[in-house]
Amino acid sequence: MAIPSLRQSFQTMGEQHRALGHFNFSDLVVLKAIADTARQLNVPVVAGVSEGEREFVGVPQAAALVKSYREEFGQAIYLNADHTHSLEKAIVAARAGFDSIVFDLSKLPFEENAKQTKQAVEVLKGINPDIIVEAEVGYIGSSSTIHDAKPQNLDPLTTPEQAKQFVDETKIDAFAPSVGTTHGMLKSMLTGNEHKHLDINRIREIKAATGVFLTLHGGSGTARNELAAGVEAGLNLIHINTELRVAWRRGIEQALAAKPDEVTPYHLLPEAYDNVAAVVRSLLELVSVQATPRSSTAAV
Repeated sequence: MAIPSLRQSFQTMGEQHRALGHFNFSDLVVLKAIADTARQLNVPVVAGVSEGEREFVGVPQAAALVKSYREEFGQAIYLNADHTHSLEKAIVAARAGFDSIVFDLSKLPFEENAKQTKQAVEVLKGINPDIIVEAEVGYIGSSSTIHDAKPQNLDPLTTPEQAKQFVDETKIDAFAPSVGTTHGMLKSMLTGNEHKHLDINRIREIKAATGVFLTLHGGSGTARNELAAGVEAGLNLIHINTELRVAWRRGIEQALAAKPDEVTPYHLLPEAYDNVAAVVRSLLELVSVQATPRSSTAAV
């Protein structure tokens, strides 16, 4: 059976009121946990590498790793160039065979962001007409780390009017609005006692205004019931990164504490793998496995 394109998977999952999970990786342990778990659940999945992660893993190496899972298992696993801040680096990823690119100039003024994004779409589609190009409007942040406090002086949430104008001008395939989340997690979220919150009505309004695929960045630490409501409202892709990093580190720490004299990596890394896989499974079971009925009484 032919593997559907990323666009086809977005469309199919959206018709079933489900979303794809997006998980970043910077080593084989995390990628293996992503691919294995999605395959066990029989759902498509997106693996992502930011600019920093690409510098560590390598652009062609990341592409080859994901391709190996796709070819060996016939798996619908896709590769995204996450948060790419220059056309030059976007071109490198497109030529390497990435399925999608987040062209992120959200720190620029709206007009300049739109102008350069439109140019990027034209160039990237010239390399691969099927590539999914995503862009952002509004503050989402760019650091998947642990923070002491919430960012100050945040921009207002993206408005439906801004979203429609940007999508119409740039012809992007996917749009990442600011709807309540930012990258990273607060230390107070690590215990699960505090969560990020989504503006579900704003998601619904932006979906109606644009009609394109919608992406949620900064999904780590977001209340799980609100993620499900966000999918019901029109989200097509949920990004999780910081939660994976925390799970990976805790697994390594647990393994080293239990085996202080062990020096063989593959005797220590399985605990990190198990921890990461558990996070991936929890998200995919929530947004990718179970279809959510779409109605006007969705939880907000």
